[in-house]
Amino acid sequence: MSSIHAESGSSPGALLRSLVSNRTLIWQLAKRDVISRYRGSVFGLAWSFFNPLLMLAVYTFVFSVVFKARWGLETSNHGDFAVILFVGIIVHGVFAECVNKAPGLILNSSSYVKRVIFPLDTLPWVAMGATLFHSTISLLVLLIAQIVLRGSIPITALWLPVVILPLVIGTMGVSWLLAALGVYLRDIGQVTGILTTAMLFMAPVLYPLQALPERIRPYIYLNPLTFIIEQAREVLLWGHSPDFVGLGKYALGAMLVAWFGFATFQKMRKGFADVL
Repeated sequence: MSSIHAESGSSPGALLRSLVSNRTLIWQLAKRDVISRYRGSVFGLAWSFFNPLLMLAVYTFVFSVVFKARWGLETSNHGDFAVILFVGIIVHGVFAECVNKAPGLILNSSSYVKRVIFPLDTLPWVAMGATLFHSTISLLVLLIAQIVLRGSIPITALWLPVVILPLVIGTMGVSWLLAALGVYLRDIGQVTGILTTAMLFMAPVLYPLQALPERIRPYIYLNPLTFIIEQAREVLLWGHSPDFVGLGKYALGAMLVAWFGFATFQKMRKGFADVL
């Protein structure tokens, strides 16, 4: 803990300085979060691989065998629907897991609030680190399934980190905001679960965007997950390069959200100790 650095500013520069100076702390806490989730279980960390593998197997059986579902003209074999669906689930999971955790981050770490030097703004980064670990394992399962079911992985899959990064940045902003609000409004935690579930169904996770009427599609794009899910499928499944212009615009918006969330957190943190 000797490398802890508390950052009181709220500027974009302060955000970056806090991340860089506390990167070791974030890594250690994220690792502890991941390990503690499976502590006491027989298979331990192996469950992080088994869980998405079992989930993909269930999707493949239900949608490909039971419902005989097809995504569209671009799909051919039985496993296509499950693989396409799994991409959407992974992207949604990055956002949903962090957002659902956010309102309780400070409430569940009240002992840190009393430590003046502890950088409370790193707690959302810790949650994101644990989430990205599990998402990476799920992605590994997806890539293995792609080789088995589709025969190959397009080279454009290397663009996936570029596609996901803007979502990570925007999600961090939402996490900082909800973490601060959750201290004062305890009902926030109940609302986020409903919100993230609604966003799952209001994004093309379970259905192709092309299946919707033209007049409805613009509204689906109001969901911040829609664009990233579509781009993730473009690079992972269809072998297309990402929409760099669209990603650039998305990244700009995400950075504004991140700064707003961080600035709000830094402003509201002054009252955390009084409330807790």
